Amino acid sequence: MSLPTLGDIYLAQARLRPHIVWTPLVPTGLADAAASAGLAGPVYLKLENLQHTRSFKLRGALSKLLMLSEVERARGVVAASAGNHAQGVAYGARMLGLPALIVMPQGTPQVKVKATRAYGVDVLLEGASYDEAEARALALAHERGLVYVSPYNDPAVIAGQGTIGLEVAADLPSVVQVLVPVGGGGLAAGVGLALKRIRPGVRLIGVSSRATPALYNRLKGASLPQLPTLAEGLAGEIESGSITIELARRVLDDILLVEEADIVRAMAWMLREHDWVIEGSAAVGIAALLTGAVRAEGPTAVVVTGGNVDFEVLQRVICASP
Repeated sequence: MSLPTLGDIYLAQARLRPHIVWTPLVPTGLADAAASAGLAGPVYLKLENLQHTRSFKLRGALSKLLMLSEVERARGVVAASAGNHAQGVAYGARMLGLPALIVMPQGTPQVKVKATRAYGVDVLLEGASYDEAEARALALAHERGLVYVSPYNDPAVIAGQGTIGLEVAADLPSVVQVLVPVGGGGLAAGVGLALKRIRPGVRLIGVSSRATPALYNRLKGASLPQLPTLAEGLAGEIESGSITIELARRVLDDILLVEEADIVRAMAWMLREHDWVIEGSAAVGIAALLTGAVRAEGPTAVVVTGGNVDFEVLQRVICASP
């Protein structure tokens, strides 16, 4: 599998331009709120929760679908997802008139299951984890001749996610640091490929939950376990031989983990201070700043990846927050 390039990201941007939102990059009072943690520079939020499907995942999924041949489109597609990639594939499939099957873990938040089904695709709830759902999706691709749309291990998907990096560089030329949530590494790989070429001095930091350490384990040589988490969008092991592992090694300056309690605090902070509902996966970068795990010593951008949250989860967050 070939590695994507900056040129591929620009081509993805051209493909996607008529179909997606150039999401806002807004200033925040985060530096003031966490001044005691040593923050000094302004912090900006890249609000992918305002994207169609309320998640950045649409970019990668649609980038891939738009590149399919007529023969591949006729075969149909299958994807595995804990929710946001599912909605991206479903949205694109409806837009392009493609048959699509989505395999989601049984514990997927209902808000994501309902939203995916609303696009008119077939949804199969199978597997106790993302890894089991992914195995089933791959088997169905082989059995039925469907095109498998990976949420991260695909050059076209990575290029689509990389368009976020192009937008950040255009909207904040002075940016010195970008925080990105990491699961399978597709977002970090794409954003890093774009920013490291356009703004070579930018520091790129990947952040995940301690309960979802797959990429952290690969890059740090650790063996931390997967655990239940509010950041279910970051959960799951990484496909063997995934190109995102090598790309992450090239573009990430650091990768770190945050605790569940800090994710809750970050979700509540966004709701209280900015009236934005964001999911646990989207809150990890904010959590890293609020706890002082990362210092904002110059203009810093945080990618807020999505806003699909079950009401019951939101209630628990509000009740548990200080």
